[in-house]
Amino acid sequence: MSRLHAGAVGAVVFALMAAASMASAADIEHGKQVFQTCAACHTDKPDALGPNLVGVFGRKAGSRDDFRYSPAMQRANLTWDDADLTAYIKDPQAKVKGNRMPFGGLSGEADIDDVVAYLKDYK
Repeated sequence: MSRLHAGAVGAVVFALMAAASMASAADIEHGKQVFQTCAACHTDKPDALGPNLVGVFGRKAGSRDDFRYSPAMQRANLTWDDADLTAYIKDPQAKVKGNRMPFGGLSGEADIDDVVAYLKDYK
């Protein structure tokens, strides 16, 4: 393979990788829209059904003092990172058996990735 040809192939591969990366990049605005279904319970109101999720990324599960968590969530020993949030949003009962959240999870991978991206930025 000539140097010119190898360089052209390398440029094409790089362009394809960049395009794939952009296509798979999470969409925070879409995540915010999807999160609106969660916001019915996860608000900052004192009588909210779920804990406030502001600053949830990097926080230990079941650790807010202003919310009464299920024993399962208190024992979960999770710190909300990409992997744990993704698994929990996909199937809350599978990730934390016995938690009280009455939500079956999201099935769309893009929706899940976008909600995780939104929660990372939710401050």
